Amino acid sequence: MPIVVDIDVMLARRKMSVGELADRVGITPANLAVLKNGRAKAVRFSTLAALCEVLTCQPGDLLRWEAEGAEGEMDTDDAAGAGRTVGAPGE
Repeated sequence: MPIVVDIDVMLARRKMSVGELADRVGITPANLAVLKNGRAKAVRFSTLAALCEVLTCQPGDLLRWEAEGAEGEMDTDDAAGAGRTVGAPGE
């Protein structure tokens, strides 16, 4: 997929763990891992806003576009969790 998620970059810059971010955003660590590892097909704007608030960043700091066929691209249709929408519980 040409959209790349750079949550790990922001986590490193903020010296924050995945567990802490998940807790502060209000999603499970498993759902955050699906998003962080590029296996999610969608993300709710409310979740994106919460990520940006906690990480004090802009959506463009977390998401970027890469041309199809870019080096290192993974076929996410076969990945576990493909097709999942990541969001806060109860949304």
